[in-house]
Amino acid sequence: MCDSHRIEKDSMGEVRVPAGALYGAQTQRAAENFPISGRRFTRRFIEALGRLKEAAAETNAELGLVPGRLAGAIAAAAREVAEGEWDEHFPLDVYQTGSGTSTNMNANEVIAALADRALADAGAVHPNDHVNCGQSSNDVIPTAIHVSCRAAIRDELVPALGALRGTLSEKAREFDGIVKSGRTHLMDATPVRLGQEFGGYARQVARGIERVERAGAEMAEVALGGTATGSGINTHPEFAGRAIARVAARYGLEFREAEDHFEAQGARDACVSLAGALNTVAAGLMKIADDIRWLASGPTSGVSEIRLPAVQPGSSIMPGKVNPVICEALMMVCARVAGNATTVTIAGQRGNFELNVMMPVIADSLLESVALLANASRVFAERCVAGIAARPERARELLERNPSIATALNAYIGYDQAAVVAKRAASEGRSVREVVEEMGLIAPEQLDEALDVRRMTEPGVPGRG
Repeated sequence: MCDSHRIEKDSMGEVRVPAGALYGAQTQRAAENFPISGRRFTRRFIEALGRLKEAAAETNAELGLVPGRLAGAIAAAAREVAEGEWDEHFPLDVYQTGSGTSTNMNANEVIAALADRALADAGAVHPNDHVNCGQSSNDVIPTAIHVSCRAAIRDELVPALGALRGTLSEKAREFDGIVKSGRTHLMDATPVRLGQEFGGYARQVARGIERVERAGAEMAEVALGGTATGSGINTHPEFAGRAIARVAARYGLEFREAEDHFEAQGARDACVSLAGALNTVAAGLMKIADDIRWLASGPTSGVSEIRLPAVQPGSSIMPGKVNPVICEALMMVCARVAGNATTVTIAGQRGNFELNVMMPVIADSLLESVALLANASRVFAERCVAGIAARPERARELLERNPSIATALNAYIGYDQAAVVAKRAASEGRSVREVVEEMGLIAPEQLDEALDVRRMTEPGVPGRG
């Protein structure tokens, strides 16, 4: 053995492990087997894994399954893992064994080593017999997925989306008096208020929050207690309920033991549902960011009804150019989240008999989507939406040339005659008002009432009370 390595043993024989590593043989084998992406499990996931091991140790001591002296050291070590003190000793790639056994054993080995160090008694704590007592990777890893995602939704995503909703709502109020052209099929349509558009965006985000919270609530049911196949072999009947209660108290979130452990371990349907909710949020944010990008297009050859804050130069060759970069960043995040949803959908289908075998990539995809959406939503709210300014003069200019204003004439002159007006206005580049006045289709005293564009933005039939 050289100074930089030590020899560890497992059921398959001897393994050379870096001398300073807290982990042991099974983690080292996985590190050698899976040098694939360089993507490690997130801080959120390692925190959840540590909290589960802490709760398990305390529960096992309470049930008399692990000696109190050992359990106390295990719980203390697990707390340190949960708090991020030993993240460098979790080197494993996300792309590994589909049950996540490698990472569960990584946690078991690190916690055992730390507990031994605290007890000054090398080998006193066994990674499997003590740290993993009453557990299996097959119920620990899916539980960690649910716990970490539920915490991330509450702590990161919902507050960020709430802030974006609030900022959009403020803009809806600020812009309520600005009447502009509506657009359907990217073509001119009847008038709307700029505030109505932004109010619609705010409502979209609000509905997204509701969807994510509903999907997150489904993640409250966890697999702990099913052990290897869902049968609960080698675990005390009260272990899961007590350990889960401890985790719930630690996070301040509801968690409960699965009603059916075979469903909880063989299927990852709740994860697929959450991925769908996140994908729906991403689809909505893509629409909002793209709309805002188009509304700001120009400044001379586009729509240009709003002005975005200038946050950085837009071109390496065109002086003075400013691009909608925050919108574009959010749109790329939305594309990634859509891809992650597809990944989780495919992974969720691989619940072969009593175990899903693509859990690590499910964890990585969900937690990445939550973090990306949270961060991008906050940036979008603070560095784009909050600084948007309306250009009412441009909105008025485009609206006056909008032939769809003729729609309001239906109640006065009928659809067919209104269509003649609209087509003539469009072909001659004139306003609807000018064409109607020239054709003498409506009495002058009715024309202002018929072409009241503000009233066109609200329900009602012109001239009918």
